[in-house]
Amino acid sequence: MTTYTARPIGPEALKQLRDTDDAGQPCRPFTDDEGGAPLRCCLRLSEPGERIALVSYAPLRRWAAQTWAKPGAYDEQGPVFICAACDGPGPGDDYPFAHAGALRTVRRYDAEGRIVGGRLLEIPEDTTAGYEAAFAEAFADPEVALVHVRALEYGCFHFEVRRP
Repeated sequence: MTTYTARPIGPEALKQLRDTDDAGQPCRPFTDDEGGAPLRCCLRLSEPGERIALVSYAPLRRWAAQTWAKPGAYDEQGPVFICAACDGPGPGDDYPFAHAGALRTVRRYDAEGRIVGGRLLEIPEDTTAGYEAAFAEAFADPEVALVHVRALEYGCFHFEVRRP
């Protein structure tokens, strides 16, 4: 069981992204022949033969629109995989895309959407404990309102965690 909630891309944002992404490009679904793409809508890996899309997503911009934050230059967008159609995540007790030895950036943001720190996380064998410790450390700072977990290799957004 996890203490913090890994948040997928929300239904309203998905509806928009499946039409036009955050870079203004049309969504172009394709068949994933190999599987294994990290799907940010349902927080699981794609299956071979599944219809998915690679879209540009601006997670901080979406959060700021809900909270009236003003992230300014920290508003970035990048590529994420989503299902061509899904209903969001199923039940889960683990953090998504957690593979022992994988490197993740745990980036911290304040209530205005400015970066206030971060850390490199090499996911340990006990993946849940590794994430729990990183999130507890982040939220021990009262300035931190939001955390993004990103892949180190490409900087791709994986999921967000908000202050409990």
